[in-house]
Amino acid sequence: MRKPIIILGIESSCDDTSAAVIKDGKILANIVANQSVHEQYGGVVPELASRAHQQNIIPVVDQAIKRAGITTNEISAIAFTRGPGLMGSLLVGASFSKAFAMGMNIPLIEVNHMQGHILAHFIEEEGKEFLKPSFPFLCLTVSGGHTQIVLVKDFFDMQIIGETIDDAAGEAFDKAAKILGLPYPGGPLIDKYAKEGNPKAFSFSKPQIPDLNFSFSGLKTGFMNFINNETAKHPDFIEKNLVDICASIQSTIIEIVLSKLKKAAHLHHIQHIAIAGGVSANSGLRNELQKLKQELKWELFIPKFEYCTDNAAMIAITGYHKFLKNDFSTQEISPLPRYSINSI
Repeated sequence: MRKPIIILGIESSCDDTSAAVIKDGKILANIVANQSVHEQYGGVVPELASRAHQQNIIPVVDQAIKRAGITTNEISAIAFTRGPGLMGSLLVGASFSKAFAMGMNIPLIEVNHMQGHILAHFIEEEGKEFLKPSFPFLCLTVSGGHTQIVLVKDFFDMQIIGETIDDAAGEAFDKAAKILGLPYPGGPLIDKYAKEGNPKAFSFSKPQIPDLNFSFSGLKTGFMNFINNETAKHPDFIEKNLVDICASIQSTIIEIVLSKLKKAAHLHHIQHIAIAGGVSANSGLRNELQKLKQELKWELFIPKFEYCTDNAAMIAITGYHKFLKNDFSTQEISPLPRYSINSI
């Protein structure tokens, strides 16, 4: 009887410390510790993030192993996020994983964070059937740090065919929220208020970027100027129009993103479309994608909410498929804060 393949996954690229256990492709545990310390600063403070990871990583791993109902001796390999991300945060996860692998004498597997987001679509749950995208498919990865369209030909054959040339969509959401005086993280709050507002109440200029690339810096500047001008005339402008402002800026960001995704699907003749990353949890984006699914006859794949935001389950499933290929790392490996899927 074949020994089961059990992968311990570690994710520490930004401000969430996460550990997950996957057995033969099926999730047994996925534990995430969030860091509330950054809320008072309006954004992630790298030094504070790395300190919190040091405090959280052992308790999180311990909880994941207990939740999975396994012992450390049963673990086949440990997979960790090598990058991209914050250097201090990545170092904590990498150092722990290297020490664990050496101490347990098991293989070490490095994972690209963005590749993990894409392969989150292949996480299985015991007793549940679900559809997985077929190769090739397009994956729109949208988060606070990245906005990309990836052509996925296989588990380890991925090509970025469009990406932001400056800021990410998630950063645009958070910046707009900050301008409106909403607490960090503001993206989910814009989504919440947008549900009650009119997306056509205010219009914002959309960047004319060639090919399949994105840009959000101009939109952020335009939005800030718009709010400053309106509040100069009417100090209570934000308070009176909050839901409409949120609906309008959210609609604009989504339109920019989806116009490129439609173009990519048409150019590459692909009907299987997936989304990944923290912003893929946005209800407005999901609703518009469902409309496109009906209009363009797409096969649409959206991961469960817990697999959209940063989590170790996506690292573990990627590690599982790397384990099947005997694709292991050495103890000399180091984190890469900038680590493109194209360099895999």
